[in-house]
Amino acid sequence: MRINKFISETGYCSRREADKLVESGRVTINGNPAVLGSQAESGDEVRIDGKLLETKGKPVYIALNKPVGITSTTEGHIQGNIVDFVGHPERIFPIGRLDKDSEGLILLTSDGDIVNRILRAEGKHEKEYIVTVDRPVTESFLRGMGSGVRIEGGKTLPCEITRISERVFRIILTEGKNRQIRKMCSAFGYEVRRLQRIRIMNIHLGTLQVGQWRELTASEKQELGAMLQYELL
Repeated sequence: MRINKFISETGYCSRREADKLVESGRVTINGNPAVLGSQAESGDEVRIDGKLLETKGKPVYIALNKPVGITSTTEGHIQGNIVDFVGHPERIFPIGRLDKDSEGLILLTSDGDIVNRILRAEGKHEKEYIVTVDRPVTESFLRGMGSGVRIEGGKTLPCEITRISERVFRIILTEGKNRQIRKMCSAFGYEVRRLQRIRIMNIHLGTLQVGQWRELTASEKQELGAMLQYELL
């Protein structure tokens, strides 16, 4: 892989910062000065300022069924932060957020490069939720939610929404504004009683129990990588 990606995957710095290190002549590969576009692979001796760069194993990609009450942050001083809750031996961080009072699927990784690819709004990557509200779901509510709702000075994108039962509906979003579903419901006079995310792109919550996590399967990573045009190792 390119030397900037090789360096960034160790957690030493970002790709852009790695490029600056290379340009300034501070990086060597097997004793030879690196240049922009140089290739490095596992087993190569990469040094920065003469110091051997410690490499990590393959990046971690996990799916967690987040309980209500856990906060999607890496800040260790916050009680109930998601990193301490998972307790993974690798340094991981959540991809995006899931409100403290919401539950369900959230992805965590040690691969910083994948985060922006998933979060980019222009990607229109689907996220699916099951929502319970405080009163019966009407046809006018479904039409209004599906066509876009004015919140925070703007209008949400059209979305797919279907009623499951009297007070429960399924909604698929392609954007991720802060507390979006709750604010959309509030615009119609509804209050969310339960909000569960069950899918992010091709990753499904499935039978994963609340509070449990699992590594993504090889087929999930392959399909996700194809959607993102990015290789998940």
